[in-house]
Amino acid sequence: MPAIAYLECVRCHHHVSAETPQTLCPLCAGSLYVRYDMESLKKTAKREEIVPRAAASPASLGMWRYASVLPDVTPVTLGEGWTPMIQSKRYAGLFVKEEGANPTGTFKARGLGLAVTMAKHYGLQHLAVPSAGNAAGALAAYAAAAGIAAHIFMPQDVPFANYLEGIIYGADVTMVDGLISDCARMVGENIKAQKEAGTPANEVWFDISTLKEPFRVEGKKTMGYELVEQLGWTYPDAVFYPTGGGVGLIGMWKAFEEMEALGWVSGKRPKMYALQASGCAPVVKAFDEGKEASEFYQNAATFAAGLRVPKPYGDAIILDILRQSGGEAIASTDEEILASILDWAKNEGLFLSPEGAAATAAYDKLLASGDLKASDKVVLFNTGAGLKYTDMTAEAMHLKRPGSLPTSIKMGGIIYPQ
Repeated sequence: MPAIAYLECVRCHHHVSAETPQTLCPLCAGSLYVRYDMESLKKTAKREEIVPRAAASPASLGMWRYASVLPDVTPVTLGEGWTPMIQSKRYAGLFVKEEGANPTGTFKARGLGLAVTMAKHYGLQHLAVPSAGNAAGALAAYAAAAGIAAHIFMPQDVPFANYLEGIIYGADVTMVDGLISDCARMVGENIKAQKEAGTPANEVWFDISTLKEPFRVEGKKTMGYELVEQLGWTYPDAVFYPTGGGVGLIGMWKAFEEMEALGWVSGKRPKMYALQASGCAPVVKAFDEGKEASEFYQNAATFAAGLRVPKPYGDAIILDILRQSGGEAIASTDEEILASILDWAKNEGLFLSPEGAAATAAYDKLLASGDLKASDKVVLFNTGAGLKYTDMTAEAMHLKRPGSLPTSIKMGGIIYPQ
């Protein structure tokens, strides 16, 4: 496992030491990336050693199979990573990366698993996060495994499973009448008040928000390593990624950069597609308008809770990746998302999350327009298990639990009331 050479600001490229916990660049408040000595890594990180190493160590069966390109630290692991790559039954070139197979049922286990690992390494005692739901559940689980206190702020209308997770894992849960942006503000206000009150340093909360610390990206980048390895160390033509905060997309792009530097993969990088809901589409709007950053999306509303992020902190990074790759940002309505959930459940046996269905809905649009062919090799991410959204999906279907459950339901009034 490599030592971290330094942390690098993505905006101004200032270098910061990783010897102590860091949040944002002290010069410009840009996000920090973990950097390694790539010349040394070329000598020590060998692609052909991954499978034998994983087979020899139970702790390396998941994302820690890539320990040679992750920080040198003892993992706090629940078995995250190495999720299935499922080939579509209908489209020859389409593969679904099923992130619902992770602990806590979403891709968030990767980023929070590594971030909590580093928090324990640094000796942090209190971690705080604003969340649209799934990051909260993942933080609660990994903090419990690490013996660290978790302080969670979520919109009060998140899927009930997310609230239950926080309570079950023993986290300090605050439900907020607002959006994730309001939750982030409250986390910041609490930390400021603690510091002003002279709270001992080890008792002050550490903000583990999306892109406001360096290690969630490191955990998410393993999705990029995995999809390339699972495709025989080759790139697909395109990657479809549901985008709220966008850390997964950002992490995969970082993984592609590292793998190319190590000689693990070659060829043209995939086109990257960021998928959002029409009710909260700041990245789509900025992309369509040719802007370098997004604006705060007013009146954000969608049942795809993980996409209800009115202004991602990494919006400029996301937009740059889309344009570099020749990809696009695409929005789908809640009606299109629900229709895609039903279509994939019936025809593929996959119960997608609303966020994952935003990706399948966009895929269908590009097939219909001719911008994609069914034979194009595409990896599409279902970022979470559909079962985590049973209350939200049932509500979107206008489906209520009766006194006795029916054996079948009338389909005509699912999207709109009859």
